[in-house]
Amino acid sequence: MRLIFTSLVSHGHLYPLLPLAVAARDAGHEVLFATGDDMLPVVEKAGLAAESAGFGMREAFESFFGPDAQPRAKDAPPESFYPVIGQVFGNVLPRRFVADLAPVLERHRPDLVVYESGNAGGAIAARLAGIPAIGHGFGRVSPGEVADIITGRLAEFAAEVGIEGASLPSFGDPVIDICPESVQAPDFLAEANRIPLRPVGWAEPGDLPAGVAGRDRSRPLIYLTLGTAFGDEDVLKRAIGGLARIDADVIVAAGPTVDPAALGDVPGNVRVEAWVPQVDLLPHVDLVVHHGGSGTTLGAFGAGLPQLVLPQGADQFTNAEAVVTAGVGTQLIGADIVEDAISEQARKLLTDEAVLGAARKLADEVAAMPSPAEVAQRLPEFAG
Repeated sequence: MRLIFTSLVSHGHLYPLLPLAVAARDAGHEVLFATGDDMLPVVEKAGLAAESAGFGMREAFESFFGPDAQPRAKDAPPESFYPVIGQVFGNVLPRRFVADLAPVLERHRPDLVVYESGNAGGAIAARLAGIPAIGHGFGRVSPGEVADIITGRLAEFAAEVGIEGASLPSFGDPVIDICPESVQAPDFLAEANRIPLRPVGWAEPGDLPAGVAGRDRSRPLIYLTLGTAFGDEDVLKRAIGGLARIDADVIVAAGPTVDPAALGDVPGNVRVEAWVPQVDLLPHVDLVVHHGGSGTTLGAFGAGLPQLVLPQGADQFTNAEAVVTAGVGTQLIGADIVEDAISEQARKLLTDEAVLGAARKLADEVAAMPSPAEVAQRLPEFAG
C-alpha cells in the first residue's frame, strides 16, 4: 500500500508521526513523508522518502503580518493576536499545503493520506484528490477560543475550494490519538472516531550527557527544557536558579531558540546542553520541569514522571491544566515563575507519594495503548 504522511513544519508536529510512519515502512508499505524544507533532513534521517510541501510557521506569520510578526505578538496582549493565529493556521498554512500537496498526490496517487491534525491542508488536499485520509494527533486536543477561531477560518477556506458541510477540523475522518484517554479532552473523546496509539517519543540519534547512564539513583536528576519553539532565556535562568538550590543534579536542554552561552555561568550541579536525546534521557530522570509542549508532556506521562509545568504559549496552558488535573504535577504561570516557587514546587514533587503514584498509574495506561507496529497493521482498513 502507498502512504503519504504530512505534517506542519516543526519538531512538535513532525516527531509524533515518525514512529507510525517508520512502522508502516517496516510493515512493507511504501511511505512518503511530505513536509517543509526545514524538516526534510529529520525525515531522511529516519530512513523515509521525503518531498517538500508547505512552509514553516515563521514564514506563514510573516506572509500575513510582515517580518515583525514575532515582536508584535510578544508585546501585545495574547488575545489581541488570536485573529492572526486563526488566519495563519486556518487559512495561510492550509492554503499553502493544499497548493504544494496537489502535485505530490497526483504523482504518487497514494492509497491513504495520514495528515497531522494541525495540518488541515493535508486533509483538504486529500479530499480534493479523492483519496482516503486519516488524521494523526500530536498530543492532547486543546479546545478554546483560539481553536474556535482557527476552525472558523478553516471552514471559510474549505468552502472556498468546494468543501462544505464537513465536520471540522478533522473533516469526519478517523483520528489516530496518541494522548492517553484519561487525560484527553472530554469533548474530543465524545465526538471523534478515535484510534489509540501509544505515544512513542522520537529523537534524532545522539549520546546522553556524560554520567547519566549508570548514575547513582540515590541522587535525583531533574530535566529542564522549554522545548524547540518557546525557549525563553529569562525563564530558563530563573528555573536554573531555583532548581540549583535542590540537592539534585540538573540537566538543561536550551533548545534551538536559546544560546547556551547566554545562560552564563551556572552552579556546579547544573549542566547546560544545546540539545539532548529526550527519549533516551527520560528513563534516567526523576522530575521534568518544562514548558508543557505536547512531546515533553506525553513523554513524561509514558516515563511515569512528575512534572512541573511553566507554560509559555499555544496549547501549553491546557496541557499544564491536564497535568494538574491528572494529579501528576503542578504548574506555575506568568509572574509566579520565580526561583523560590520553582524550588519549592520541585522539592515537593520529588517526594510526593500521591503524585508519584498517579504518574506510575498514567505510565501503565500509556504502556497498554497499541504500539505503532500494531496500528500500522490496521492502516489498510482506512484506505477504502
